[in-house]
Amino acid sequence: MHLPPLMNLAIYAVAGLSLILGFVSLIIFGVFLYTGSFSMVSLSLDTTGVLIFDACLCLVFVLQHTGMIRIHAKNRILQKNFKIVFSIASGIVLSLFVILWQESSFLIASADGFLRGLMRTVFFLGIAGQIWTTVSSMSVDPFGVQELMMRLDSNKSSTSTAKLVTTTGAYGWVRHPAYSTMLMLIWSYPDLTADRLLFNVLFTSWIIIGAILEERDLVGVFGEDYRVYQRTVPMLIPYRKPRRAKIQDR
Repeated sequence: MHLPPLMNLAIYAVAGLSLILGFVSLIIFGVFLYTGSFSMVSLSLDTTGVLIFDACLCLVFVLQHTGMIRIHAKNRILQKNFKIVFSIASGIVLSLFVILWQESSFLIASADGFLRGLMRTVFFLGIAGQIWTTVSSMSVDPFGVQELMMRLDSNKSSTSTAKLVTTTGAYGWVRHPAYSTMLMLIWSYPDLTADRLLFNVLFTSWIIIGAILEERDLVGVFGEDYRVYQRTVPMLIPYRKPRRAKIQDR
């Protein structure tokens, strides 16, 4: 079955929008983590007001991500369109998050000299870790583009492949390498202002809680294979050398 030309055009447009929003928002967020607030929008708030506003931004970001994932897990109707919708929504929310973030003038601590250089090095190691994680999970479709493009080929859309646990590359060191390297990016900023400390604490808490909740879902999906993975590979901190896993890749 061939789709109408307008439908094909709409699929390409949505796929392009997802890619652009996804990549641009991630780049903007990466720059934000490295340089601090862009101060693009100033709301003239006092220190308390800044922290309350920024906390609300964090809450919106967390609710959008976690809320959509929880709804998707419970609603099979959303499965066909979830990745693309989630990617576009996340790109918009993340971009607004960075643009609206308010910087506090209260400086708690600042690293200089060797320590500052070390923290900057840790940041770029975190970037390298994010890239390694992406390469280690090439079968994953984070922006939903591959899934959407399959609509153009009815033969492909009708086929499905079994999901198996990824244990190679970065996933051989920790079960959630994207979260581990994100923690490196978050805590490697050398100028700790009040708003940045708030950001670090809230995002770290969200990452840890999110990883725990995700673990429960993954055990439900992969069963005993994932339990074996849990026993052999750390969750977030790579405190031991990876073994040669016998579990197949997903």
